[in-house]
Amino acid sequence: MFIEERHQKISDIIKENGKITIAEITSKYGISDESARRDLRLLEQKGICKRTHGGAISIGQVSVRPPVNRDFDSMPIFDNYREISRAAVEKIKENDTVYLTGGSFGYIMVSFLPKDIHYTVVVNSVDIGKELRSFDNIDVYIVGGKMRQSGSLVDSLANEFVSRLHFDLCFITGAGLTAEVGLSNGTDETATFQRTVIKNSRNRCLVIPSSKIGVDSFIKVCDVDSFDAIITDWDCVEDQIASIKEKGIEITIVEEPK
Repeated sequence: MFIEERHQKISDIIKENGKITIAEITSKYGISDESARRDLRLLEQKGICKRTHGGAISIGQVSVRPPVNRDFDSMPIFDNYREISRAAVEKIKENDTVYLTGGSFGYIMVSFLPKDIHYTVVVNSVDIGKELRSFDNIDVYIVGGKMRQSGSLVDSLANEFVSRLHFDLCFITGAGLTAEVGLSNGTDETATFQRTVIKNSRNRCLVIPSSKIGVDSFIKVCDVDSFDAIITDWDCVEDQIASIKEKGIEITIVEEPK
């Protein structure tokens, strides 16, 4: 097989599946790890993919909008989201006031929240607020404002609500993260709301899957050094992680379950 043909087949797999691993390439095409990494380096230079620790991921669209209706009960929970969530909640200490991100990460983190200490949690999702009703060790506040169909609240009223609060710890996520631009998201309302939470937090933790590192979404939220800690997974983009580490940010890369 010619190199050009192999590159096309690798590109097709990335477009179809969103990613490819070094192990897949070496197995499919009978080449060495070094050759597989060279292939991905060349494809990255052509703008086809972003290289990660174990392979490459596709480059998503700039404008990423939240789903209109999230059905958490039937939502698939991927290993990387689960392990990031598990690591994140370990940062919560007794008597902390915590902002818990809405969406998938917030919902998954609920199952790992400490039950043996008392603390306060603020959420901007009615669905996650409902899940927290069973915790007798947590004081729960739900942000007020106009509810999206997704169950989240990020409008001007919600922003005004959180502007009056202060947090010991916040957990934030987003649609894209690069060392150069920082955190970005798909809508102006969400970005504005997140800036307020970050501004009013003493400790700021970003929880983000590897697929969103090395990607710039529509609207910038903040610089990457606005965060004290970043938690991501084993497929993270190597050059981006190296650049972020140079800014002195604590980075936790969770391990893939065996």
